[in-house]
Amino acid sequence: MNPLPHPGRLDLGLVSGFSVLAVLTFISVTWDIQLTTAMVAAPIVASFMTNAGRTAIVAGAAIALSAVGGSWLDVPYTFDYWFRVAICASLAGLAVLSALLRDRRESRLQRMTVIAETAQRAVLRAMPNSIGSVGLAARYVSASAEALVGGDLYEVAATPFGVRVIVGDVRGKGLEAVQTAATVLGAFRAAAFTEPDPAALTRSIDDTLSRMLDDEEFVTAIVGEFQGDRVTIANCGHHPPILVGADGAAEISTGEPTVPLGLGSVPELSEHAWPAGSRMLFFTDGLVEARDGTGEFFPLAEYADELRDGTVEEALDRLVARLLAYAGQEMNDDMALVLAERTGA
Repeated sequence: MNPLPHPGRLDLGLVSGFSVLAVLTFISVTWDIQLTTAMVAAPIVASFMTNAGRTAIVAGAAIALSAVGGSWLDVPYTFDYWFRVAICASLAGLAVLSALLRDRRESRLQRMTVIAETAQRAVLRAMPNSIGSVGLAARYVSASAEALVGGDLYEVAATPFGVRVIVGDVRGKGLEAVQTAATVLGAFRAAAFTEPDPAALTRSIDDTLSRMLDDEEFVTAIVGEFQGDRVTIANCGHHPPILVGADGAAEISTGEPTVPLGLGSVPELSEHAWPAGSRMLFFTDGLVEARDGTGEFFPLAEYADELRDGTVEEALDRLVARLLAYAGQEMNDDMALVLAERTGA
């Protein structure tokens, strides 16, 4: 059900409903207009904005005013008059029923959303602040309520081969996408400590997914391995990361991306310099496909340089704030971000 209003705050549905009653009563008294049935407009308006209990309060007041309205108009209480009162009462009851059904739908949706979000939080473990000489920060931004939860994912592991990170995006939404994301992360956690390079790691994950996904399901992903002053990338149909250094920010070239995971992905490795103090942003397409009111995509290049400022946590918070402001505080796709920084010499 809808929660009770905060103490000291007026409920918009009650205020609107009684305001409509006041206006209709004023019109009826001032101009001697019989508005017996029209009083039902008040609970109808209230039902759009408040729960069934408060709609019933407005409905009761509307029925009462409908019943006594004839007294100030000197209208005889004929069968026709009471028939109009009955119509008002019936429609007011329908308004309460409508509010009750909406309350139940919202309650079910809220429960399902909590379940889905809990499952997703269980899949996406907390990102450590640092591993060795690599500072880390991650953010997950849910899309609008219509999109429910999605399958964006990220994980990091300290392995004998270096610090390895994966960022990916499952095709689809809902709990099935979360389940697929959990499979990807489970395969990553299992293979990250044994496979000799990111390409072999992605092939291992691909083998796991290919046994469980349908032909039309897949996961775009990128795997990075940080070791000393070098970073090695395997790109499986995903957006290349952004390298932010002393000379500015630029998308790094990861070569020709292979097909996504689950479709027989065999990526080639690309190796890049990883200077001290530089940062690298891994992201899913929710970042670059967010649009403003005119339909223009979020201009990541205009804000990427700001990722150098402050801590990695502050930098991601600032980027998310820029994005939400650009998209009008509502996104059409989920988004996962991981920002890594080389903190050692």
